Amino acid sequence: MSILIVPVSQLDQAKIRLRDIFSKEKIKELTLAMFKDICQKTLEIDCFSKKIVYCNTQEILEISRDYGFIPIKEERSEKTPDFNNVITEINDIIIKKFNPISTLIAFADLILISQKNFLEISELLKKNQLVICPSVNSLGISLIGRSPPNIIKTCFSNSKNSSLIAQIELAKKKKLKQIVLYDSFRAGFDADLKEHVILGYQYLKIFNLTDTETYKFLKLNLQESIRSNK
Repeated sequence: MSILIVPVSQLDQAKIRLRDIFSKEKIKELTLAMFKDICQKTLEIDCFSKKIVYCNTQEILEISRDYGFIPIKEERSEKTPDFNNVITEINDIIIKKFNPISTLIAFADLILISQKNFLEISELLKKNQLVICPSVNSLGISLIGRSPPNIIKTCFSNSKNSSLIAQIELAKKKKLKQIVLYDSFRAGFDADLKEHVILGYQYLKIFNLTDTETYKFLKLNLQESIRSNK
């Protein structure tokens, strides 16, 4: 059993680095658009036994059901959670509940990702212990697959190195042998900063993704937001 996990920040805390071009309400709309798009891209693929959404926001959880996801509500404390701890929490929940052979963690802001990317990574997970898709825009991680899911901890909140470098160093320390970097522009492009969103809007047109909710949102809101924030 292989499980796809999509952790999503609660809407009032999502994408705070985009507040220089979008209001909090518009960021919520963008997050919902990106989430619907990545869910849509998983509808017709059968390489995952189950698909899980982990989020504290009820609206996200309700939408996820329409796309065949199992919603799991994240319990939040008053403190802003460490993202690495969030990933560990959902990973532990899934291992206990489903005991999968492998898991793949993906994020809603991968606005260019395709069905082909999911299928290719799923195949790589059948033969490898750790599959990482590096972020195009940073030395970060856009997707990470583990087989089995508890073979290694994630390094998203590493304070000394980027998550990608920290993850590879930890894999070497743990002496993992079956490691592969999945090098893909489309799977590795995440919309996290202003410049990413502006470029992403153009790439959505280049890759003929103009029917996506994200493209529709950006077409309606991006230029006005940039003009008002110059």
